[in-house]
Amino acid sequence: MSAFLEPGMMVRHPQQPDWGLGQVQSNINGRVTVNFEHAGKVVIDLRRISLVPDFSS
Repeated sequence: MSAFLEPGMMVRHPQQPDWGLGQVQSNINGRVTVNFEHAGKVVIDLRRISLVPDFSS
């Protein structure tokens, strides 16, 4: 999954729906920086959390 996420892609955090839609900023060694609508910039370790791509945007 980590290789699939590229900058510009829109994602959601499965355990934090209140964060809203997020845009991937970078993906380096399985650590993804995402800018979420309601949580700001968050670094996520993809070994612990699987982000859900959002293709509706």
